[in-house]
Amino acid sequence: MEKHHSPQLREMGIVVLMVLCLSTTMPTSISEQQEGGGAEELVSSQPRKWQDRVIEVKGGPESVIWIVQLSDLHFSVHHPERALDFKKIVGPVLKMINPSLVLITGDLTDGKSKDLLTMKQNEDEWIEYQNVMEDVARRSGLDKSIFYDLRGNHDNFGVPFIGGSFDFFSNYSINGQFGRKGNVNSVTLETGDRKHVFVGLDSTMATGLRGPTNLFGHPTDQLLTQIDSQLSQWDSQKGKSITKISFGHFPLSFSAFSESQKSLRDVFLKHSVSAYLCGHLHTRFGKNLKRHHQSNDNFLSSHKFFQLNIHQEPSENTKNCLFRAPPPKEFWEWEMGDWRKSRAMRIVAVDRGHVSYLDIDFKSGTKKTIVLPTFPLDSRFMLTSSLHQMYGCQHMVPFSFETIRCLVFSVSPITSVVSRIYDTRPGSPLMIMETTMTKFVRDISRGDIYAAAWNYKAFEDPSPERFWLQIEVIDVMGRSTLSELRPFSVNGLSAKISWTWKEFFVMGCQWDALYYPIFWFAVYLILSILLIPKFVLVFSKKQYSYKTFISEKGLINCIAWVLQDLCRVHVAWFGFLGYLIYLLSCPWLIGQVFTDGGNRGYMTRMGWLVKTFNSREKHNYIGSPDIMVVVLPHFFFVVIPSILIAGALAAERSIYKEHFLSLSGKKEDNDSSQENKRSGKYDNHRHRRSQFDFVERKIRKVLLAVCLVIYWKHFMDCTFLSSNRFGNDHCPSSHRNSI
Repeated sequence: MEKHHSPQLREMGIVVLMVLCLSTTMPTSISEQQEGGGAEELVSSQPRKWQDRVIEVKGGPESVIWIVQLSDLHFSVHHPERALDFKKIVGPVLKMINPSLVLITGDLTDGKSKDLLTMKQNEDEWIEYQNVMEDVARRSGLDKSIFYDLRGNHDNFGVPFIGGSFDFFSNYSINGQFGRKGNVNSVTLETGDRKHVFVGLDSTMATGLRGPTNLFGHPTDQLLTQIDSQLSQWDSQKGKSITKISFGHFPLSFSAFSESQKSLRDVFLKHSVSAYLCGHLHTRFGKNLKRHHQSNDNFLSSHKFFQLNIHQEPSENTKNCLFRAPPPKEFWEWEMGDWRKSRAMRIVAVDRGHVSYLDIDFKSGTKKTIVLPTFPLDSRFMLTSSLHQMYGCQHMVPFSFETIRCLVFSVSPITSVVSRIYDTRPGSPLMIMETTMTKFVRDISRGDIYAAAWNYKAFEDPSPERFWLQIEVIDVMGRSTLSELRPFSVNGLSAKISWTWKEFFVMGCQWDALYYPIFWFAVYLILSILLIPKFVLVFSKKQYSYKTFISEKGLINCIAWVLQDLCRVHVAWFGFLGYLIYLLSCPWLIGQVFTDGGNRGYMTRMGWLVKTFNSREKHNYIGSPDIMVVVLPHFFFVVIPSILIAGALAAERSIYKEHFLSLSGKKEDNDSSQENKRSGKYDNHRHRRSQFDFVERKIRKVLLAVCLVIYWKHFMDCTFLSSNRFGNDHCPSSHRNSI
């Protein structure tokens, strides 16, 4: 359950924020040196407010900051290797990288039984998570307070309310230990010339249902207001540029709209955040789970429901060269891989406002050297409109374009860093530039950045995929490390990449907006299958049967014949119609939805109705559109196939009936003197009918086999839901391996 802050607390927050802003001139301010991070936190004499934290990043390189993101750890008592690998790998790697922040974006624990059927909180997993994070912080040498972890849907399975006995996140998470109780926490990394605002959000359900109907983020209007406030906290101040980045667990495709039909996307576009970092989807759906969002005010735009490509084209020319013109309303959504199976880690760097990232795979072990190019940007994943506007307005081109830059993290001293640029126009890549990069040196250094001067204007080209950059790093041991070969475009043109169908399915579709249109499409399709043939059968002279299909072959005649034969089987037809009415008006599931096995609730097509922890008040249909993972598969994989198979069986019966009658010898033979001949004909007919039984009725056997497949799927889904202690009146379909 979300916390609602009192007006007094909000006023106190405003006061603390004002004090933080004035801390450089107030004599009461003090400084705490951040251990190992080369940064210091600005703290006032007021009580510390973790939601509005400011860290002054000290030491070189001054132009760049970098942070680390991890996601979907899924620590499990049934898979101890996940925690063991995390402890062994992450601590030393963080020590080598020395980030200013470490973000862990949800699903810290797994909350599943060994057979994946039961989903509820397991305190042993949370104790393991706490112990592992203590060890990682110690090994990395980083201040534990720069770690920010978020609640994921797995961390919320079966939690009746925040602060209860099963809310282990509040007790064992890093945010919980530091008292970061709010659903929104922000931290600002401040360098000499720029502020970098990171706003984390927890959009999990206020009342945590057990899986599988706990799949979506549910931002409320209050949460969106808080995010808007945190993202705008420095807008009124002048003098320093601001880069804004938000992070959460759920991708926007799996985030619901608020009560007033607002979305996280609206808030992020309003503030032109550089990136939204998230997890949740893992890597089994693909590696290009990225999405570019851009403002589109077209009323008829389809982007409310889906986006066909990774890149969203602007609705109009957004170039504006006026002084201090507002940036184009756009942002990137970068979902990252999981630790659970992929052992993935991400480094995000902000170099003079240019945001880049590198995803690292530790499945093959630790890395001795990591190379992250920070400029020029990858033309596939850069803020296209912003860079295009910056470059198009020549008076706005900053000196940041004048060098190639990269961050290098290594366990051994580096002896050589070389950048190479390739031209792909000849067909195969041709190296056209090779230059040695030099290290930026400061007395106090947080990390190593290398740079090389270049003539960026020589690489202007209408093709964003013509020029490619690669950097080679060699350490004292002679080990060579190559960065990914990637395209770049100095003039802000975007290289197009496409989703696979699975990537589009999970990133391109806005499932909250699509749920009810798909649901009602299924309902109207079923009604059409049942009612239209019945209406034609009762009120029309035109009748469809096997005989009419034989005389007038055609797809429409075939469909009409099959569906009308179903209408003639009154028990089946009325049974399907009554079942549809039941699905629309009655509970689908009745059972226990919380870990403690307390209050029971029931699920309808609109969501769950459950009692709150005080057993008095009822929620209004929570868990929507999460229930779509039960509702839609049941319609499309059980109900509709069952109706069609029933119609096919009825049609097969009519074929057999006609064939049987044609062989029954009903034609009268008045020649009684030829009894032996008739006897021989009967034997011949019996033989032909036997052939039909064992040969031509294979269709019926195939249809019955399909019926068994549908029944088996339905039975397994019922078993899955029952194992989650959802006692039920009706067991619809669901996905066993939820995200």
